[in-house]
Amino acid sequence: MGILAEKNILVTGVTSHTSIAFAVAQLALAEGANVIVSNLGRALSLTRRVVHKLTPVPDVIELDVTNEDMLAALPTVLTERGFERVDAVVHSIAFANPERALGGAFLDTQWGDVATSMQTSAYSLKSLVMAVKPLLVRGSAVVGLTYDSTVSWPDYDWMGVSKAALEAVNRYLARYLGADGIRCNLVSAGPLDTIAKMAIPGAHNWDLLWSERAPLGWNPKDASAVGKAVVALLSDWFPATTGEVIFVDGGFHSTGA
Repeated sequence: MGILAEKNILVTGVTSHTSIAFAVAQLALAEGANVIVSNLGRALSLTRRVVHKLTPVPDVIELDVTNEDMLAALPTVLTERGFERVDAVVHSIAFANPERALGGAFLDTQWGDVATSMQTSAYSLKSLVMAVKPLLVRGSAVVGLTYDSTVSWPDYDWMGVSKAALEAVNRYLARYLGADGIRCNLVSAGPLDTIAKMAIPGAHNWDLLWSERAPLGWNPKDASAVGKAVVALLSDWFPATTGEVIFVDGGFHSTGA
């Protein structure tokens, strides 16, 4: 019996086999969970292909966390697929226009692009959790993915601001959902070679920083360490932990120059 045996888990943002969400789904299935994955738009076809690398192959649903109608229908969609309750939710969703909100454009970015980044990358955590809340049970866990927002990063710009907002949203969800026995935490990952990273101008330079400064070292091609941390937080092994950001970055965040 795995640590997620018989738990029903919704994993968002599974786009390719390099996605952190893919690693989470793979490990969750190995630990006995029932998994449904989601994506939207053109990425949905990629998701439907990549899930065949998983055993057993999970159901795939379309979900746009900025679409109120889809959010309202989510409990019904999940119930129709056998999820009469949801034990855990993984938020692996973020977007900022790479030409107008990233890559050094910070001072020139207009509000429309900032609003898109904030809604998709931060507010969506609250939107997703509240949409699925009718199916959450006492002991349920919510885990999102962030990138160290305590400092500024070259080229990360408004996504960095959005991650700071995401971390604040996580703390407030922890505050307001604690009475229902729902835990909300984030995992702050080191740079991994995902599709999202490829969209950030100059992000490849981060690998050199990690190779020099991460005490435990860091492999940008291996998301398994991050996946294990997420799965651990989804399990019952962290019953009194909420509102937290867990760093899984080889210890990079703890080092100075």
